[in-house]
Amino acid sequence: MESKPQKMPKVAKVKNKAPAEIQITAEQLLREAKERDLEILPPPPKQKISDPDELADYQHRKRRAFEDNLRKNRSVISNWLKYAQWEESQKEVQRARSIYERALDVDHRNITLWLKYTEMEMRNRQVNHARNLWDRAVTILPRANQFWYKYSYMEEMVGNIAGARQVFDRWMEWEPDEQAWLTYIKFELRYKEINRARTIYERFVYVHPDVRNWTKFAKARVIYKYALDHIPKDRAQELYKAYTIHEKKYGDRTGIEDVIVSKRKFQYEEEVKANPTNYDAWFDYLRLVESEGNLDSIRETYERAIANVPPTKEKQFWRRYIYLWINYALFEELEAEDEERTRQVYRACLELLPHKHFTFSKIWLLYAQFEIRNKNLTMARKMLGMALGMCPKDKLYRGYIDLEIQLREFDRCRILYEKFLEFGPENCVTWMRFAELETLLGDTDRARAIYELAVNQPRLDMPELLWKAYIDFEVSLGETEKARELYERLLERTLHVKVWMSYAQFELASADESNVELARRVYERANLSLRGANEKEERVLLLEAWREFETQHGDESSLNNVIKKMPRRVKKRQRVQAADGTEEGWEEFFDYIFPEDEATKPNLKLLEMAKAWKKQQQTNDEDKEGEDDDDDSNSSSES
Repeated sequence: MESKPQKMPKVAKVKNKAPAEIQITAEQLLREAKERDLEILPPPPKQKISDPDELADYQHRKRRAFEDNLRKNRSVISNWLKYAQWEESQKEVQRARSIYERALDVDHRNITLWLKYTEMEMRNRQVNHARNLWDRAVTILPRANQFWYKYSYMEEMVGNIAGARQVFDRWMEWEPDEQAWLTYIKFELRYKEINRARTIYERFVYVHPDVRNWTKFAKARVIYKYALDHIPKDRAQELYKAYTIHEKKYGDRTGIEDVIVSKRKFQYEEEVKANPTNYDAWFDYLRLVESEGNLDSIRETYERAIANVPPTKEKQFWRRYIYLWINYALFEELEAEDEERTRQVYRACLELLPHKHFTFSKIWLLYAQFEIRNKNLTMARKMLGMALGMCPKDKLYRGYIDLEIQLREFDRCRILYEKFLEFGPENCVTWMRFAELETLLGDTDRARAIYELAVNQPRLDMPELLWKAYIDFEVSLGETEKARELYERLLERTLHVKVWMSYAQFELASADESNVELARRVYERANLSLRGANEKEERVLLLEAWREFETQHGDESSLNNVIKKMPRRVKKRQRVQAADGTEEGWEEFFDYIFPEDEATKPNLKLLEMAKAWKKQQQTNDEDKEGEDDDDDSNSSSES
């Protein structure tokens, strides 16, 4: 039988084979499907754990989920890392450590796993655990340079320099690449171990005998440094240039900075050699030396600097020099932390100063504060007492008093204030601070007595401040009558407009029912007083203050009364004479004319009018005589 031929399935024929207007790619399909998934899946709810039971339940569920993931695929290291990091976030370091150990059993050659494990131990300050892990890691994977770098860095950071050196030695036994050797060499150079660095270079060029490595070994800058230390400074300029070029070609940033520092030191040496009393150059030189951190070198430089004492005993030449001693003492106390040397520096400075000519209070006070910081109060008081005996100054007294106030030794403060006032009785600030101290201690009678002694002194530098403080003191105690008496006593000594205005403000602020009237009387008295003293500028200030007072507290009648007293301003001219008496012309100035003054001088105005009339009459007579002379001359010519 013949088999029938197999029929091909019918395929729908595409009539329109043109491309569609909108083309959709597979990437778009996948992106839309992903976006729809995100739209459908709601975000997980936020949990708030409020008690230990909920926390334990939460931890149990999370651990079960992590363990399920590990059972599904143990070889995925990311699952182990997430599990361990979660346990660390729960402060379960021991559990995290166990998970890392289980992961190492799965894949002990995974570098990321070892690094995460050790980083966890270091984050939790488990240095010994981290050290053991690094030992295991470099033993199992000695060719993983990352382990060696981090192991040596950790040892150096914790200050175990010998341990870091042992790590490098173990590493070099495996003959690693060039960068590892150079890292070891830089490590030794950081700690000034030149001989060790030279030995490592010898091993390095034996393992990697390339030309560039031999060049680095030959340029280890030791020869340059040896030459710069032993060649005279005046012949070292060219050598510094060559050294700088060498460092720029072969050195790193640290080496370049070293040569620049050496060059600056050479320049400072030349400056201080040319002018030993150039203290600004010494300050710059000392800052540069201090940046290196070598105590012996710093002390030697300070000793050289302070040996250049100013040649004259004038204080202006010592002002910069004294700061060399201050910086030296602060360096010994704060940087070197040597108490005895600091004390020796202060004492040597005080012995050097010519106290009979001048002194520096700052040095005495700094020394006293240093002794107090070291709990030696007796010595601090002894030195301040010696300072007051040898060279008393206001700043010394104030510093000593502030010290005793901080120690709450108020009896000593009183004694010091008494000595201070014997030394300078004209100092108003001292009187005021003494009275303020007694006020703070609650002894108002002593404070009032101090103020009385002060205002009765024959000579004061700022009496206005003292009187104001005395009046404010009485006002603060509510002693209105005593304050009023003080104003009256003050007005017996001075008639200054500010005193009158302050007096008026005091009366206005008093609790008396007739305070406005009392203040108005003060203004009236002040106007009469200044009018008699012919103080026009001060009188204008007073009237303006009086007008403002009446605007706020008076009525229309009282305000108009003051407005009538206000002066008018006029411009006048006067001759200007030089110091030798010659006239230099005229100048203009402004003057004030008060209505009250004009009202009291009516006769003067009448006299001025009479003089003007007489002058006018004389002018008319002269004109008439001139006309008569002209008539006589005309008649004689006709005859």
